Amino acid sequence: MNPTKSKSTRNNFSSLVVLALFLLQQSLLHNLFLVEATSTKVHIVFLGEKKHDDPVATKKSHYKMLSDFLGSKEAAKQSILYSYRHGFSGIAARLTDAEAKAIAKIPGVVKVIPDYIVKAHTTRSWDFLGVPHKYSPQSPLSNNLGQGTIIGVIDSGVWPESESFKDDGMPPIPKRWKGICQTGKEFNSTNCNKKIIGARWFAKGLLEVKDLGMELTQLHKSPRDIHGHGTHTASTAAGNFVKNVNYKGLAAGVARGGAPRAHLAIYKALWAESGGASSDILKAIDKAVYDGVDIISASLGSPVPLLPFDKDPTARATLLATAKGVTFVAAVGNDGPVSQTATHAFPWTISVAATTIDRAFPTAITLGNNRTFWGQALSFEKTKDAFADLISSESILANNATS
Repeated sequence: MNPTKSKSTRNNFSSLVVLALFLLQQSLLHNLFLVEATSTKVHIVFLGEKKHDDPVATKKSHYKMLSDFLGSKEAAKQSILYSYRHGFSGIAARLTDAEAKAIAKIPGVVKVIPDYIVKAHTTRSWDFLGVPHKYSPQSPLSNNLGQGTIIGVIDSGVWPESESFKDDGMPPIPKRWKGICQTGKEFNSTNCNKKIIGARWFAKGLLEVKDLGMELTQLHKSPRDIHGHGTHTASTAAGNFVKNVNYKGLAAGVARGGAPRAHLAIYKALWAESGGASSDILKAIDKAVYDGVDIISASLGSPVPLLPFDKDPTARATLLATAKGVTFVAAVGNDGPVSQTATHAFPWTISVAATTIDRAFPTAITLGNNRTFWGQALSFEKTKDAFADLISSESILANNATS
């Protein structure tokens, strides 16, 4: 065999392999570009204040606008997740990036914002507000205990069997109430009463988030709270009186929320560790305004760094809800101390910041010489003897620990 010819053949083969790999790479990149260009994700299209007082007419105008843009009623029907038509006008729709940029140029469209995930946030609140721990008819701060007020809680749902949500002593449901008690997994109409007067759940936006995977198939599709956060926040705001409460003998007394005679409307839009989609949060706000709540409480927040007001969908939705007479109370969050970490710092909302807590569990240790030392400790165990030996932490050191 001619060595020169053999070397030339090998070089030609190597060149062909390199060329083939290059063409394959270009093909894959082209296909990836096509997938990204044609794949849809949820966008929130703000149309500003409503042009119709009739929500049905507002909804029809939403579908007509999107039908004209996409080319057919069927395409619009497949695209729209939510029509926001009570607190403000807008839609949540499946759009490609190119479609989102194009629809933003349509006259009447205020802003187009991609959907994103929000997370739950969490007491010395009532001391700070000057609300007395015990009910006193003479106190101006406890003369009606929130009677006649409807508080809408946007969170992870509610555990209705809690004693805090019994309706003993509750006044009648206000006639202006237009909400429903939406049923679902382990939640039926009997779970609502004069305390929990309504409940809804929202998950369409979250179900569009592809990278959450199989976790979404396990969603507890009902207003029932599996995470616990929503039950905590709802009972803190308006839990009814519960007598003889204690935790293993500690903090014994009567538990109640800040407004124990207020009614609760539950809007489940947070789903355990997955959080919740901003499009679902906006629909909860929209429905709460329609249902007739006086106050919306939302202990949740956007990811940091925060979006500017003009790009934050919650900022726009809460502004228009406030214009409808609904007070919006929200958590500022647990992030910081760097800038752009205080969520819901809108001038039109009541934004509640986290603070340091002075709560302590002081424990006195008296030695044999009657000297007493104070420290921090918490134990539910009862000791048999009044005295115990003092030991060094080094003497009980674990094998993988340092002193």
